[in-house]
Parts: sequence; C-alpha cells; structure tokens
Amino acid sequence: MTKAELVGKVANESGITKAQAEKAVDGFVSAVSGALAAGDNVTLVGFGTFSVGERAQREGRNPRTGEKIEIPASKVVKFKAGKNLSEKVK
Repeated sequence: MTKAELVGKVANESGITKAQAEKAVDGFVSAVSGALAAGDNVTLVGFGTFSVGERAQREGRNPRTGEKIEIPASKVVKFKAGKNLSEKVK
C-alpha cells in the first residue's frame, strides 16, 4: 500500500477529505519519527510498539572480494506487532 492509497482509505473510513487525511497521516508519521529520534517508544494498544534498538559493531565480508570489513554500530527501528494485529494477519 502506498501513502496515497493509505490517505484514501483513511479519508473513506473516517469521512473526511483526502487533504485532511493526508495532514493526519503526515502528523502521525512526524510524531512517531520525533518520538523515536528522542529515544522514546511509541505504543498503540492492539496494534503494536515502535522502538529503537541498538546493533553492535560487527565484522562482515565484502561479497565480491571476500575481504573482511568492520560494520559500525548503529541504531535501528523495531516494530513488535500487538495481539489484535497478529490475530488479524493469521
């Protein structure tokens, strides 16, 4: 599903215009991004939890040459699906 399709669904299901739905979707994305950048978790009961995890520095290999390379530590976004979402997907 693309952003445009999501905006259309939100508009149809909530009875608002597509412009209003796009502002709502953009606001949601901005709020979640800001919270994760600040190191906070975002929990939507029944849907899931967005969190920030840390990946340790590790050694990898260049697939073309086989040369060993160091992959630096980094932060990654994680999502754990909630119970209701998991049941709907099954």
